[in-house]
Amino acid sequence: MKTVFVYVHTNPVSLIELKWKEIGIKDPERVIKFLEDYKWSSYSDYIGEKNFPSLTDREFILRIMGGEAGCREFVENWIKYKGEIREFADLALE
Repeated sequence: MKTVFVYVHTNPVSLIELKWKEIGIKDPERVIKFLEDYKWSSYSDYIGEKNFPSLTDREFILRIMGGEAGCREFVENWIKYKGEIREFADLALE
């Protein structure tokens, strides 16, 4: 469930970082700020910034993710360590 949450909420990253899924992210702080401000996503609602609160029912996901801080932490860690995660996955499959 956490991986799906991250997948959905990091999809807009490709608007500012082409091929980020393959090569990682060059400027993680810029990407994190972009996601927090991206108005066409419910991510900001999950981290406590009201964007489209009436369109999302967040209780279940917030409980699974560990609240707003957990949502933020999981997405930020994924962004910051994407290249390392990808390399580890390659090693684990060999």
